[in-house]
Amino acid sequence: MSRTLQIFLVFLILAPALATGPSRAVEAPFERSLLRLSEILGSLHFLRNLCGENGDNWRKQMEKLLEAEKPDAARRAKFIASFNRGYRSFEGTYASCTASAAEAIARYMKEGEQLSREVASRYGN
Repeated sequence: MSRTLQIFLVFLILAPALATGPSRAVEAPFERSLLRLSEILGSLHFLRNLCGENGDNWRKQMEKLLEAEKPDAARRAKFIASFNRGYRSFEGTYASCTASAAEAIARYMKEGEQLSREVASRYGN
């Protein structure tokens, strides 16, 4: 077998592996739930303060989530963007605490609790 043919055969064998490029990290099965929880925390941070709860309890909960996850820079940015999206979605809607704002708080509290329990029970140690 000629040297050229050998090189060609090696290329054919390696070409599929080289064409795929670098592998990407697989998203954890609970990633969407954590991103949604981040958005809920942002919403609650805005709404609870709007309705009389002064403080940064919900922002601190977000910080605890980030501390627990220890995300890389790109993943951290996703979590923060979700939190900010939740905050801004209500910031543009409500200027004062209304019955619908209070209802949104109740719904987000319930959903956040459900997500937290689900993630902890399914994926916790």
